[in-house]
Parts: sequence; C-alpha cells; structure tokens
Amino acid sequence: MIDTKRRNTALLVAGCFFMENLDGTIVTTAAPRMGAALGVAPTAIGLVVTAYLVTLAVLIPLSGWLTARFGARRVFLTAIAVFTVASLGCALSTSLGELVALRVLQGAGGAMMVPVGRLMVVSGADKPDIPRLVSYVVWPALLAPVLAPLAGGLLTTYASWHWMFLVNLPLGALAFAIAWRLVDAPAEGPDAAVPRLDRWGVVLTSTGLGALTWTAHLLSEPGTDLVPALVAGGVAVLLLAVAARHLLRTAEPLIDLRTLRVATFRASVSGGSLFWIVVAAVPFLLPLLFQEVFGWSAVESGAMVLFVFVGNIAIKPATTFLLNRYGFRPLLVVATLGVGATTALCAFLTAATPLALVVVLTVISGAARSLGLTCYQVIAFADVPQERMRHANTLQSTAQQAAAGLGVAAAAVALRAGGPLGDLLPGRTTPATAYAVAFCLLALVSLGALAGALRLHPTAGDAVRRPAPRPAGRRDLERA
Repeated sequence: MIDTKRRNTALLVAGCFFMENLDGTIVTTAAPRMGAALGVAPTAIGLVVTAYLVTLAVLIPLSGWLTARFGARRVFLTAIAVFTVASLGCALSTSLGELVALRVLQGAGGAMMVPVGRLMVVSGADKPDIPRLVSYVVWPALLAPVLAPLAGGLLTTYASWHWMFLVNLPLGALAFAIAWRLVDAPAEGPDAAVPRLDRWGVVLTSTGLGALTWTAHLLSEPGTDLVPALVAGGVAVLLLAVAARHLLRTAEPLIDLRTLRVATFRASVSGGSLFWIVVAAVPFLLPLLFQEVFGWSAVESGAMVLFVFVGNIAIKPATTFLLNRYGFRPLLVVATLGVGATTALCAFLTAATPLALVVVLTVISGAARSLGLTCYQVIAFADVPQERMRHANTLQSTAQQAAAGLGVAAAAVALRAGGPLGDLLPGRTTPATAYAVAFCLLALVSLGALAGALRLHPTAGDAVRRPAPRPAGRRDLERA
C-alpha cells in the first residue's frame, strides 16, 4: 500500500510535469500574434520554443548531481521558484531578446523540477508500488502536447499571448506552497560523499544534446536548407559519441551509462525513445492536417485532438491491473502495435471521413500511447538497484526529453519527404498525399519499438509486479 505522502508527492510532480510540457509547445500556435506584438516575423518565434527545449536538454543531465550535492528538497523548491518567476518575466517581455533569455531561465527551472521530483517519488519506494506511482506522474506528459494547440488557440484568440505564461503563476505558487509542506529534508542532509562534478561530462553531454535539439529545430522549420541541419546533426553525433566514450571511461561520470547493462532499463531507453518520437509527432501533424487540408479552425482541430486525451484517461485506471495481470511484454507489444496501426490509419483520413470515426481513432491512439508510456516509464526502474537509481532517473529523463524534441522534427521531416515520395505513387497527388506518406513513415518508426518489445523476456519487469491470484483450476481443487 502506497503511503499518503508519497502518493501526494507523485501528484505534485505530475502537476509540475504538466507545466513543463505545456510550456514546451503552447507557444507554437501563438507565433503570428507574438511576432506582431514584438515586431518580428512569426518564424522568429521559433527561437522562443527552441531556447526552452535546448535548455531542458542541456541541463537535465545535471539534475542528478545537483540532487546529490544539495538535496532533493532544496533543488526542487528552487526549480519551482525559478520556473514561476521566469514565467512572469516572459509575460512582461517587450522584445524577442528578453523573451528568449527568460525562456532559457524558465527551461533551467523545468530541467531541475521534474527529474528531481520523479527521483523523490521512486527513490526508496517498494518495487511493486512503482507502477502506480509512475502512472500518477506520466499522465501530464500525455495531456500537455494534446492540450497545447487548443489552449494556445483559445488564449491568443480570446485573451493575449501573455496569458500563456501568466497561467503558470498561480500553478507555480500553489506547487511551491504544497512542496514546502509536503517534501521533508532528509535527516542526514545532502550526500556528503558526492563526487566532484564531472566537468568534461557536463561540457560534452550538454553541447551534444544542445546541438541535437538545435538540429531538430532546423529540421522542423518549413523551407529550411538541409545543409545547416545536416552539419549541426553531424556535430551533435560526434559530440555525443565523444561524450559516451568519456562517460564510460570515467570513474565518477556525470551520467553512468553502465546502467544500460540492466536489460529492462536498456529496453526502456531504446524502445521508449522510438515510442516517444511517434507519440510527440502525431499531435503535431494531426492539427496541421485538420487545418491545412480539411480547412478547420485552430480551435476545431485542437478540440478534436483532445480526444487523444480521452483515450489516455480511459485506459489509465486499468494500467496497473493490466501490468500485474499480464506483465510488460504483452502490454508493450499491444501498445506499440496500437500506436503504429492508428498512426498508419491517419493516412487515410479525409475531410469526408465521419467525425465519429476520427474520434474513435484518436481515442484508441490515446489509450495505446498512455499504456505504452506508462509501461516504459515503470520498467525503467524495475531492476535498477537503489544505489543506481539517481543515474537511471537522470539518463531516462535525458533520453525522454531528447526523443520528445526529436518527435516534432521527425514529423516535419516526414512531412517534407511526403511530397517527393507522394509524387512517386500512382494516381493524382493531392495536398493530403504528403500527410498520408508522413503518417506511414512515422508508423514505420513505431515498428522499431515493436521489435524491442518482442525481444523482451516474458518475465521482464516482474520485480515491480503484484501478479493477480490465479483462479483455482480443477487440479488445484482436487489437491485441496
């Protein structure tokens, strides 16, 4: 049985997770109005999104060391305060430079807030309690990307772009007050034996992740020349390769890559990253399809995508029961197949498709997303020893953030490739052809996650399961 304080801490971290993810994408729909207000082109507002995502990617690896050095409570409270104050600064910005600088500060708070909070939730918890605790934390990651297009459209249509940041003030203040009362400082204080900061690890990992996120930004920008993106991508791969070599050869690395030797954790990082890319890409593509091809308004398309969240919520109460009853391998196979199939079916949507069918498709997609992400998040900590939990949490958070950022880039690249590939198909090409090809390409990415799920051992992750009692069979009754 989960104690009340740990459950409430998980719910608090869930709220923080919602704020962080919402702010990563809500700005996109407000680009035209923000650009007009700040006196810049709408395309320049992409820097506001990129600055935030780059900061998250760069600073998340530091969260584990800071927690060990200064204590989880101090870092968590500071992160909430920084995020909230930076949100106010974003709302008060009068130029693009000010806004970008404050988005960097906001990203610094977000980079510490969620990884440290999640570490507080899972560290020291009984293994069988982890599935339910993680399910509390995961749902905001599913809700925020779905809600962002609608929320951004409503706020910019009926209020102003400033409210996209001002809504964080009451949420942040409430989170800080609850955390102050709920999160206790450990009796022994911060870890006195924490090793010195791996500075080379910080430099190599942060610059590599920053270059990777910048590459994703360049690829997601329409009409961008591919040469700078390829150069940035090559630099990112080189830096991350050197960083991996350094982290594996260092006695006290910033992130311990040796944790990947744990099979279930490795499956969570590899298969989960591919799964995250598709999960992040579809809510980006669907509103574009609805608006650019079907001619729907931003509010109408955002409202339709909300049905993805209906699927998330519908499956959530049953997730822990399903894990205990069937185990990780069957559920991950079902989830990856579900996401792949629903993504491929999106290729066949037209303006004449009955709304009821679109709703059913998005609800099923949402349920598969929720089931898969919960399984990947839980299995990450199933077999990791307690002394390695900090490194596992940091590495998993870093991989998740990188994959989420790459999801939008993957959607943009798939859409860009959809045009030329669509011209090769027989028949007359239409504006919808590029989207159809893009959805099919993303469905192929989900096959990589499916292959990883099929390779899992049938008993993988059983350490965190509470198997349901097997019904007594005839032979059992005869023995009784």
